[in-house]
Amino acid sequence: MQGTVFEVYRTMGSGFLEAVYQECLALEFGARGVPFRALKPLELQCKGRALRQTYTPDFVCYDTIIVELKAARAIAPEHKAQTINYLRASGLRLGLLVNFGATPRVHIERFAL
Repeated sequence: MQGTVFEVYRTMGSGFLEAVYQECLALEFGARGVPFRALKPLELQCKGRALRQTYTPDFVCYDTIIVELKAARAIAPEHKAQTINYLRASGLRLGLLVNFGATPRVHIERFAL
């Protein structure tokens, strides 16, 4: 999967908005046969009760990996917290936080719960 991210960065470089990278990554996932769901809302609960609010990660790949995209100068603590919260809300254990805004190369952080 990281090869897919690197290919998108190699092709597009940095400086685009997150939505551009999301569309490119979806195309590349499809071309490489990576099973994914884009922008699938995750239901949230508080003390066992469903909330109306949802979380929406950029991708869930292989039904097991959350992929959250950023196009920022650097990954901030709130970006990491967001990815961890997506994992907790979904019950999934693996996450990738991908920052296409970093230069001179894309930055990927892995999270496991």
